[in-house]
Amino acid sequence: MLPLVSNIFQLFSSNVAGTCVVTLCLIALFFVAWKAPAWVKEAGLAGLAVGWLWTIIGFMQMGNAIIECEPDVDTYIIWGAVPCALLPAAYGTVVYIISLIIRVVRKPKM
Repeated sequence: MLPLVSNIFQLFSSNVAGTCVVTLCLIALFFVAWKAPAWVKEAGLAGLAVGWLWTIIGFMQMGNAIIECEPDVDTYIIWGAVPCALLPAAYGTVVYIISLIIRVVRKPKM
């Protein structure tokens, strides 16, 4: 059997809605770091929360699809969908880590 997703770019493009929203949070993070540095942590937390929200939505969609076609579902398909569902959470966590790094770099020195 061939893998469902062979590289990270296919995985990224297979979950377009979730990764797009988290990417918008990343762009907003850079804008906030430029215009309002006091809100960098909150912007990173927003990216983290959106990523986990899209992950929960992805698992709910996967569960609904399994319920609808229960006798015909293959475990190979289920385990192929798990990385796709977990991608927004991982991406949101990266956005949060970037916000913490920006916060440390932009912190005023005493």
